[in-house]
Amino acid sequence: MQNFIDAYSWINIRFLLEGLWITIEVSLISIVISFVLGTFLGIIRYAKIKYLSAIVGFIIDILRNLPLLLIIFFTYFGLPNIGIKPEIIPAAIMALSIFESAMVAEIVRSGINSIDYGQTEGALANGLTKWQALRIIVLPQAIKNMMPALVSQFISLVKDTSLATIIVLPELMYHAQIIYGQNTNYIIPMFVALAVLYFIVCYSLSLFARYLHKHIA
Repeated sequence: MQNFIDAYSWINIRFLLEGLWITIEVSLISIVISFVLGTFLGIIRYAKIKYLSAIVGFIIDILRNLPLLLIIFFTYFGLPNIGIKPEIIPAAIMALSIFESAMVAEIVRSGINSIDYGQTEGALANGLTKWQALRIIVLPQAIKNMMPALVSQFISLVKDTSLATIIVLPELMYHAQIIYGQNTNYIIPMFVALAVLYFIVCYSLSLFARYLHKHIA
């Protein structure tokens, strides 16, 4: 019990919260970028545009089958070899956004495909173009269907920020490692704290998504 009391000193808690802030910041920016980019790529793949859809689909399949850790490693250590030298936080955001965009693109494509094509035909019969039908009629319904899968993917993104410790991203997991690296008696208390903090962030995200789902409905 004394180990827990000592581990949860104000200095350590504040240090963990600083790491948590970096985790939240990186996660939120990556979620926004991956949602926008993934939606765009998913629509392109769904639209079956000659050559372009096939190329996008090929790239998505490659990204989905690569380990996120490898993408993070390549983004930070590989890009400097071609003249691009991102800082740690931008590199983590770039890697997470690229990987999650591929996942979101497949969710978007599946969500659009889940909408009965008769609705598109009805919109076309009423004078809308194919893109207007997609934007006004199909996509809003598809987003409602996609919400559970998107939330699950974004919760995974929050947890996946811990993989960026490989490039020394000063996020929650990295700060916990520094604390228990100074005193091995703090290992269990730190992992308990990590579990609580990750749960709070991820559960809050799921509650917010549940609110949005009801609002959309």
